[in-house]
Amino acid sequence: MLKRYLTSREALLFAAIVALCLLIATRFAGFVAPSNLLRVFNDTSPLILLAIGQMIVILTKCIDLSVAANLALSGMCVAMLNLAYPDLPVAVIVMVAIGLGALMGMFNGILVWKLAIPPIVVTLGTLTIYRGFVFLVSDGSWVNSHQMSPAFKAFPRSELLGIPMMSWVALAAIVIFTVVMTRTTLGRAFYAVGGNPHAATYTGLNVGRTQFWAFTISGALAGLTGYLWVSRYAVAYVDIAGGFELDVVAACVIGGISIAGGIGTVGGAVLGALFLGIIKNALPVVDISPFWQMAISGAAIIIAVIVNSRTRRNTGRIILKSAEKPA
Repeated sequence: MLKRYLTSREALLFAAIVALCLLIATRFAGFVAPSNLLRVFNDTSPLILLAIGQMIVILTKCIDLSVAANLALSGMCVAMLNLAYPDLPVAVIVMVAIGLGALMGMFNGILVWKLAIPPIVVTLGTLTIYRGFVFLVSDGSWVNSHQMSPAFKAFPRSELLGIPMMSWVALAAIVIFTVVMTRTTLGRAFYAVGGNPHAATYTGLNVGRTQFWAFTISGALAGLTGYLWVSRYAVAYVDIAGGFELDVVAACVIGGISIAGGIGTVGGAVLGALFLGIIKNALPVVDISPFWQMAISGAAIIIAVIVNSRTRRNTGRIILKSAEKPA
């Protein structure tokens, strides 16, 4: 069991992250200080939340390219809600954000399930629709820090045991969805549908309905992240999180989630997000242009895809060899 874990994709990625941190520490020793690593985790928390939702969608042989647009629309809506009703409790605002995100995820899921439209086409379309709605809702204007209530801005920054609440939300999501994916019928259904849709159908699983719930969960997490994003940075505008969906997909691929579906873990998605988060935070302190982040991320994606494909190919060869033995 220990040997299997040490050779797993997650363990190898964790070792790569440790090596990356040590390499950065040779240029800037303070980077590996616990306080700074905690700050990096906090900065990466939005990506972690979205990567967990994206992982679930990818497991079912789908993809959600609308997560950043969902984040932007949910964030703008709750910022404007706070502007109109500054005394509204933060708990209500959070529930509204989650609900709005879930509704947008459901819309994606319905189109994939009931109309059998390819997920990449659906979410490319809804990406544009949701971005357009951000402009329509806000009329192109910004909601700035001085227009937001103190309570609205305080939640993600407030600390519990010295850790910001944004980090606690990410940690809670990691625990909850690890349990969901490993200990519940729904979690097993996500893996079954992505691993072999035809076999899943024969066992009584509704493939379309399962994909619908995957999109719903992804949307709900995007909505939650929308509130956390605008409240932490104290600004909401039309192009918020523009292009962030690419980072989300990259985090999943780097974390070992197979685009072909059926393979991946919450831990892998989290480690993939942390890998990108460390690169993003480290480049400025080691005097490397942030524009290199895109090149490094792209190279990491290509390497991850090659590793994933070779792993699947090697597994196939082992099966063939074991099948040939009796002959």
